[in-house]
Amino acid sequence: MIQSIKKEIDIPDGVSIDVKDGKVIVEGAKGKIERVFFHPKISIEKKDNKIHLTCEEAKVKERAIIGSYEAHIRNMIKGVTEGFTYKMKIVYSHFPIKVGVKGDEVIIENFLGEKFPRKTKIFGNVKVSVKGDEITLEGINIEEVGQTAANIESATRVKDKDIRVFQDGIYIVKKG
Repeated sequence: MIQSIKKEIDIPDGVSIDVKDGKVIVEGAKGKIERVFFHPKISIEKKDNKIHLTCEEAKVKERAIIGSYEAHIRNMIKGVTEGFTYKMKIVYSHFPIKVGVKGDEVIIENFLGEKFPRKTKIFGNVKVSVKGDEITLEGINIEEVGQTAANIESATRVKDKDIRVFQDGIYIVKKG
């Protein structure tokens, strides 16, 4: 079924948004995020302290894309006002795991007694801090924070062993 669709996003106080040729720039107290949104049938405009997403003749695909664009812009606004925090827990029962941050890498040492450390990349402007058996990831871009957490989690994936016995690793315990 073809019909037009319009979505509005309110811009809160303390946040400025610029829209130019599909490029959305959101600035707030915590920083600035830029992102390009392009679809030939969807237009993004700023009017009266609101962001308007419109599509004439929207099919199912365009309706889904508008919903995704709306979610991305809301996450950008939330990121520059509140930020995103992920908490991870270091779990081990066999060998004590030592985790450290060096430059733009997280270094995991002594995982399952391995001689060589496992390394994973920190994406973008994510701040990683390690205190005891807890790792905290903070940033304004939810995709960068989530990808960094996923990289840390997958770096400690147990291979070639029974995962019911070897439950060692670093796991996401809280997203916010």
